[in-house]
Amino acid sequence: MQQKIKKVLGIIIALLFFGINLTPQVQTISNLPDRISLISGEVKQYFTSIPLSVSLLNSSGDILKVNGKDVTTESVFANNNITLETTKSGSALLQLKIGQFTLKQIAVDVKAPKKLVVGGQAIGVKLHTKGALVVGISEFTTPEGQQVNPALQAGLKTGDIIDKVNNMVVENATHLSELINKYAPSGTVKLTVIRDNNTINVDIKPQKDGSDNRYKLGTWVRDSTAGVGTLTFYDPETLKYASLGHAITDIDTKTNLSVGNGQIVISKIIDIKKGERGTPGELKGSFSDNDAAIGSIDKNTDFGIYGILFKALQNQIYTEPLEIGSMDNVKLGKATILCTIDEEGVKEYDCEIVKINLQDNPSPKSMVVKITDSRLIEKTGGIIQGMSGSPIIQNGKIIGAVTHVFINDPTQGYGIFIEWMLKQM
Repeated sequence: MQQKIKKVLGIIIALLFFGINLTPQVQTISNLPDRISLISGEVKQYFTSIPLSVSLLNSSGDILKVNGKDVTTESVFANNNITLETTKSGSALLQLKIGQFTLKQIAVDVKAPKKLVVGGQAIGVKLHTKGALVVGISEFTTPEGQQVNPALQAGLKTGDIIDKVNNMVVENATHLSELINKYAPSGTVKLTVIRDNNTINVDIKPQKDGSDNRYKLGTWVRDSTAGVGTLTFYDPETLKYASLGHAITDIDTKTNLSVGNGQIVISKIIDIKKGERGTPGELKGSFSDNDAAIGSIDKNTDFGIYGILFKALQNQIYTEPLEIGSMDNVKLGKATILCTIDEEGVKEYDCEIVKINLQDNPSPKSMVVKITDSRLIEKTGGIIQGMSGSPIIQNGKIIGAVTHVFINDPTQGYGIFIEWMLKQM
């Protein structure tokens, strides 16, 4: 009889515990992150929706306070929210409980403040893609007068990257043509193609073009691009840099260009196309293949381009590195941006943060920036192409970079949080 009672009580307790865990209040606790990364001196708040106690299971030192109190010796009662105040670098494991029930354990890592050298310099971007990017497919006429389209028949698509021909790595568009004409006389060739970040094999039978008697696939390909942007920052310890805040995409396919190799150079601004409602403006820069490169391009991501500078650069406005400001440090209100719009070099201009999009995942549209500086508006109309990557400074910290302009209001645009760019770097 006692065994049955124990069994029934066990089932009831299990059902109660299961039911409690399904309540919205407890789900709020469950949805808290398992690991939190903070910077020493940073304060972060989390909403809990229910009262609970917070205690410390272990710690590498007295690195933080919870709701303004020390948790190294005793638990702290938290009523509806938890405020973590960091004091120095280290690690800790927090335990969240209701009574004797443990709801969650959270690992906290506190790092020393990161300092970066801010940019603002206009840079020329020279990017050579990995392989050859297919930007178009078309038919052609064989010496016998037949209309053919080998690429279409084989299933090639615009946006495909032809990486190899019969396992030979394609260096550029010219090399692709050479490889096709080397292997085509033997019949079908195997292409290694990158499509949507996946690698596939495509068998194709090139045909001779009657106009020049050379074997062709029926594709238009591109292997390089160039443009102007703005350097955002670099790490003075490693010389790793970040720029643009958004990806370099192909003008025809709108796909991100893969990086074979690339370089950045200092660009001279020779003209400005002023931005107007409905028509984006543009910084027109000048640079050439003979200009000395200042850094490599190693990554082209949705959140900017990244590489390593060949030597340290100086910023005449901020001569010392600045601390980073995480998204929790970003506030509505006054800020500044750094950019280069003429031969006078980097200048600082007033702006405002008018909207903040708190994000759990990286996005180049983290905040809305409005240019308020009459000097910049008079010359550029606001934000224009070429200013992407302009660092945003608020309260003496670098908080992000300009990424996009609003087509219908060139005084406004998007900015990306600095932490998303750091994660990419």
